[in-house]
Parts: sequence; C-alpha cells; structure tokens
Amino acid sequence: MEAPHLERKLVAILAADIEGFSSHMERDEVGTLAILSSHRLIIDASIAEFAGRITSTAGDSVLAEFASVVSVINCAMQIQDLLADENAKLGEAERLFLRIGINVGDVMMKDGDIFGDGVNIAARLESLAEPGGICVTRGVRDHLRGHPIAFEDLGEQKVKNIAQPVRAFRVRMGEAADELIDPVLEGTRVDGPSMAALSIAEEV
Repeated sequence: MEAPHLERKLVAILAADIEGFSSHMERDEVGTLAILSSHRLIIDASIAEFAGRITSTAGDSVLAEFASVVSVINCAMQIQDLLADENAKLGEAERLFLRIGINVGDVMMKDGDIFGDGVNIAARLESLAEPGGICVTRGVRDHLRGHPIAFEDLGEQKVKNIAQPVRAFRVRMGEAADELIDPVLEGTRVDGPSMAALSIAEEV
C-alpha cells in the first residue's frame, strides 16, 4: 500500500514538561492539578503571544512549533520568568517547575501533529534541562548569536533513540551573554543582518 503524503517543513520546536510531576500527583492530586492548570494558562498564553502553535499536549507536557528561533527562545524565557513568579507565591512542596527543550529541524505533519527526529531531539533536550530551565541544540544557539542570551555548553550528549550525539547548551537565565567567540562559528560567520532576525521560512 502506498504511503500517504506527509507535508514537511522546517520549524523551531518547543517541548516542555513538569519535573517530578508523578511525585507531585502522588502527594496531592487535586492541588497539583489546580496549580498545573494555572501554569498552563501562562504557558498557552505565552505561546500564542509569540505566534507559536501548540501541536499536542498530554498530561503535564506541551509540544509547540514556531516559525522563528527568536520567537521560541523569547517565549521560553518569558514562560520560565512568569512561572518563577507564580511558584514564589506557593509553598516549597507545591511548586511545579517546567523543563523546556528547544530544537530547530525538519518535521513531518499529519492531522496537525508534528513528527520526526526534530521533535524527538527537542523532547530529549527537555529531559536535560534543569527544573525551571531551558536547554537548546547547537543549531538554536547558532541562530541566536548576537542576541543578549548566555549559554553554557553541555557538550555532546547521547540521547535515547537518536543515533548521533546532540550538542546541547543550557540557557543561563538572567545572565549577560559571553563575549567569547567560538572559532568554528567565527569561520563561517556571514556579514550583514543577524541570521537570528530571519524567520526559518526566510532562511529556507
């Protein structure tokens, strides 16, 4: 039987879930779900504000696509800042911390959902992120050169069900960007407007 035609496109992918969600549910199901609902209002509103599209949700997880790397990182940082403010109002045991992974890659689309290695890598990066933190691929970091965002290089990471290691970077929230130049990137730098200012569609 002939395989159905699947649309492909290049997007920035945000994958997120709550750290230790099962433990929170075991401790207090009703209270945890109420706090999750409040957090989701912030998450969903931020994704919409930065022109993202939520493609799927399951329990405490969210998957969304964006046409711009700048938009997805700004969205992720806003989400974590707003959730930090919300968590500060809660008791220590009640706080729900979101972990976010971001990748840019080619995906397949079917019935509004997105699939492929690009999605899988974003999900694996989310598991590398600290509670309340953001982890991105080298491709995302490269798009954001020139923007006031600081990164910590986590090196090559072997992630589940992905054959090749993934170079991962942690966003250092609230810190100024480093002035150090990556010699590999510097050798391939293009003069003119920052690549990060372009949407993914324009780059293609």
